[in-house]
Order: sequence, then C-alpha cells, then structure tokens
Amino acid sequence: MDAKTALEFVDGLIYDQTGKHLSNLERDVFMGSWQGQTYEEIYPNNPEYVEKYVGYKLWQKLSTVLGEKVTKKQFRGALERTFQRQTHSSVAVLSQEATRVEKMSEQAVKQIFVSHRSQEPDRCLATDLCEAIATAGHHILMVDTGIIPTTYGQSDRDWLTHIDACLARCDFFILLLSPQAAVSEMVLEELRRVKELQSKSHRYHPIILPIQVNCPPEMPLNHDLQNYLRYVHQWVWQSPMDSTAVIQAIVDVINGDGANGNATLQSSSLTGLIDRQELSLTTQSPVFHIHPLAVPSPSPTLPTPCPIADPELPQGQVRLDSQFYVERSPYEARCYREIVQPGTLIRIKAPRQMGKTSLMSRILHQAREQGYRTVPLSFQHADRAVFESLDQLLQWVCTRVARRLHLPHAVDQYWSDTYGSKDNCTAYFEDCLLSEIDQPMVLALDEVDRVFQYPKIADDFFGLLRAWYEEAGYGDSDSGLWEKLRLIVVHSTEVYIPLDVNQSPFNVGLPIELSEFSPEQVSDLARRHGLNWHSDQVAQLMQIVGGHPYLVRLALYHIAQGQLTLPQLIETAPTEAGIYGDHLRRHLWNLQHHPELAIAFQRVVTSHQSVELASILAFKLHSLGLVQLQGNEVTPRFQLYQHYFGDRFGHSEV
Repeated sequence: MDAKTALEFVDGLIYDQTGKHLSNLERDVFMGSWQGQTYEEIYPNNPEYVEKYVGYKLWQKLSTVLGEKVTKKQFRGALERTFQRQTHSSVAVLSQEATRVEKMSEQAVKQIFVSHRSQEPDRCLATDLCEAIATAGHHILMVDTGIIPTTYGQSDRDWLTHIDACLARCDFFILLLSPQAAVSEMVLEELRRVKELQSKSHRYHPIILPIQVNCPPEMPLNHDLQNYLRYVHQWVWQSPMDSTAVIQAIVDVINGDGANGNATLQSSSLTGLIDRQELSLTTQSPVFHIHPLAVPSPSPTLPTPCPIADPELPQGQVRLDSQFYVERSPYEARCYREIVQPGTLIRIKAPRQMGKTSLMSRILHQAREQGYRTVPLSFQHADRAVFESLDQLLQWVCTRVARRLHLPHAVDQYWSDTYGSKDNCTAYFEDCLLSEIDQPMVLALDEVDRVFQYPKIADDFFGLLRAWYEEAGYGDSDSGLWEKLRLIVVHSTEVYIPLDVNQSPFNVGLPIELSEFSPEQVSDLARRHGLNWHSDQVAQLMQIVGGHPYLVRLALYHIAQGQLTLPQLIETAPTEAGIYGDHLRRHLWNLQHHPELAIAFQRVVTSHQSVELASILAFKLHSLGLVQLQGNEVTPRFQLYQHYFGDRFGHSEV
C-alpha cells in the first residue's frame, strides 16, 4: 500500500464513521508521518500545536476506526491489517447493500446524461457506454458538447433548452474528460449547472461520474475545473483494454450492484475511486484507486518570455510559468509595489476572460516571494446557501481563510449571538487569524460580483471590507494587526448596487482596470507563437476579436499548430464549426438563462448604431464581455459577437 492509497482509505474510514473528511492539516500530518517526518518537519511554523492538538486527535480517530491503539510511530501495521480485512469481506458487505438498495428502489429506471466530445476515442467509448447502460434498462441522453446538431428543433436555443431539461431530470452526469473536454467552456458550463442543481436537490443529484480519457497524469486542469471536480474522483481510461472494466463499473454504480462491481475489480488491472460523498447518496460500490490529474507547482520565479515557445492551448488562468503571459505595463509593477504597503487594498476590474485572475495570481506570487501568507478565495466556488445570510457568508470566509493558513477553524464555537455578524468576523480575524501569524497576509477575493446578486448582505459585506482597510490607518493598538492584512478585490462589472460612498471599498485603494491587448501586444504574442505576422494580419485578427486575450491566444494557438490559416479562421469564426463555437455557445446558453439580458443584447446586435440600455443591463452585459460601454450607450464588443448573435437573434423572438 502506498501513501496516497493509505490516505484515501483512512479518509474514507473516518468519513464513514464521523461524516467528516480529514482536514488539510490532518492529511499533512498523516502523509508526513507515513514518510517518517517529525512534527517540526511537517509543520515548522508551529510544531507544538500540531503535535498536541492535530496529531493527538488524528491518532485517536485512527485508533477508533482501526479498532486498536495506534501512535505516530506505530500505525502502518494496523492500517494494513484493516485494509486486508475489508478487502476480503467486501463481497459480502457489498452484496447485502446491493440487495437493500434493490428492494428500496425496485430497480428504478435512472436518467443518465452522457457528455462527450465528437472525436475518437471519446465517441466510440461513449457509444459503447450508452449501449451498456441502455441494456441495463436506463434512459440515456448522449450529448456531443463540441457542436449543436443542425437538425435539432427550430434553432440552437431549442437544443440548449433540451440540454437544460435533461440535466434537470437526470440522476447521473457522466463526463468523458479528455484533454479537449478539459479546456471546453461548454463542459465548464455543464458542470456549473450540475453543481447548481445539486445544491437544490435533497438527494444531491445529479451525481457526477467523470472518466479521464487519455489524460496524461501531469496534465494541469484550469482553476474552475479543479474546483468543480474537487472531492469527485474519476475512473481512468487509457486504452480500449480498459473499456470493459470502466463500462461495467459505471453500470454497476448506476444499478447499485456492488457484488458484480467487486468481481469486475478483481478481474481488472484498472484502478479508480468514487467519492464517498456520492456513495452515501446511492449505494456502496466497487472501490477503485485513481490517478488524479496534476496541479502544477508554481515556478519559483516568473519567467521572461522567450522569442518563440511551443504553442500552449489557453485554458482560463495563465500559469505562472507560461511563456504566453502578456504584461499590462505599468499595472504589474504598480501592483507589486502596492502589495508590500501595510493595510493596502488593490481593486482589479475587467470583463470575463480578460486576465484578472492571472494578474491576481502573479501579485500573490510576488507576495509569497516576500515571505507573506497568501489566501486566494473565489466566491464563484461558494454554494448558493452561503449567501442566504450575512452570518453564513462571513463564517464561510473565516473558515476558508483559517483552513488555507492551516490554523484551527472552530468558527461555530467562536461565533457569539451577543454580537453582530460583522463584529464576530472582525474579532475572529483579530484573535484567531492575524494574531496567530507573524507575517503579513494577502487575502485575494475573486469574483466578488457574485455578492452583488444578494443586495441584502452586499452592503454589510462590502462595508466590512472598507472598515478593515481603514482599521490599518487609525494608529491605535489594533492598527498593527490590521496593517498585516492586504486585500485584493477582483470583479467583472461596475458596482450596480447602491453602496454608501463612505462604506464602499470600491472608491479607495489602488484601482486597476485591465484593457484589451494593443496591436503591438498581439504582434508580440504572435512572434512568441513562431508567427512572423505583419501589421495587416494583426489588424485582420483584431477586427474579428479585438484584443480579447483569450480569443487572440486561441486563434494564435490553432494557427501556430497548422490546424487552420488566418483566412480560414476569418471565414469560420462566427459559425458552430469555427474554433470559437464552444465559447459562443456558452454565451448563448447564459443569455438563454437570463431573458432580460438576451432581450437587451438582441437590441444591441440587431441595431446599426449604439443603443441606450438601463444601467444594470449594460453593466451585466459588459461584465460578460459582450458589449463596449460608451457613456450611456453600448455596442457589440467586436465583429465576432455582432455576426454570431446577430444571425441568431435577428430573425426570431428571444
């Protein structure tokens, strides 16, 4: 048994008994102890605390679940004995559970959504998988996320409506996660909607079952995909030899047929693991060991761009070690200077996919180089329930920050009904976070636009950020603590909710508003891709997509790879078959879910001149990156959107 297998096995045992997974710090202690490290080597910042509180409680938990007393130096033997016992008895246990589930469900027919790309081996694997699921008596929707069928319904929107309806009623969402699917915007949108449906379902449905298809072990995932698949383990398909085992395992999970699943495991060399959170909602299923996709470690120093580098497919945040990050001089230098100032606040604003998170990650990197503690926190990844009250939102923030700092996070015990939510949160930061670290801390709040959607809590939350910023300048006894805190606030749109100007964080600190790439920057980026373009070619590309960082990089990648020429790109760009089809469909899907925005955008793309919209609609369309703001009026952001959406909205009702 290797260390990772042991850790996942222990985590599962403890979750089955307590309903809680191991904390990050407990996982660190376990892995370090498995490797023979001392507490000082595991956590040099505070080894005494880790030994007396974290380690002591961990060994107590292990002693309970393993049925015999263990210590830091003597636990591997007991763990391996328990692992062997459970392996030998799993057939009987899983058979009993399968019988129980069969009686409860009476062999209920399940609704299965299969998402895959229109390429091999994805298509062949999806076909075989669907045949097996249908043979087992379940209903299937087989979806190619790469293109909208031209024969479906009256329009593209009919197809997207059909996907919404199927997602809403499905029990399982099977995702064939190939390298191409991993960079698909439609796949991200599907997962986002599945997570939203789960948060509304008392059964936590649909359950996500991902299959890695020909994914290299070292392949990085973008930040959003990492978050959506966190705690969701995947099967691994590497060749047709794995098909039988993977398909049978998936069918067994859907059927709740644990006994057959165990037989499949015994006869196959394939290993994978299903998340225990999901198992608790369905049935005990065959346990597989997975090979998770890698998350690349940050480079110790930011690279200097090379004249030419191997093309790199853009997928969200630009990695720290990427040769294709384009500096927005002088913004980086200003941010790097500002972040070392006590109690500072940096505000970064730009529409979607303009490089906000990439800049934020570089500021955090510079802070770590100074020895600072850093905590990135994205509100896009918070469950809907977090925003139901100010108390829940602030407790979520406190818990997440404490976990990232590897500090105790007994927020429930610390929160007092005597004081208000903001007082409790401020005191928690003072007593449990800032006072427990010796270095400054940079708290980076990404996607704070999410809070704008909840005006009942937004005013208090943003007022609290402003109060913290001002605490550092008061010069009293607490100012030294608050000087440790440096804030980065990242958002996509203008602040369209009413905030008191004296309590808003959006009119203080260093404002950074990212703009599109200039022709010179696009030309430089083309050279890094090995393309010797003249100014006319740069202008042709920018006429279609402007200086949009993601769309420019996507075009240069495909051209540099020899997959198409610039004239071919110009011809196919606003079509389903073009390289932007995935990006455009995601926008179309979002607009379909917000009819008021769709109606407003229809006016924009079908007009031959600028259009005046209500401020809130203009700000939201701008945050999506669909329009340019010109005073009180808006125009389509660039030709790509004008042509694609003009064609779809020009002759139909929204």
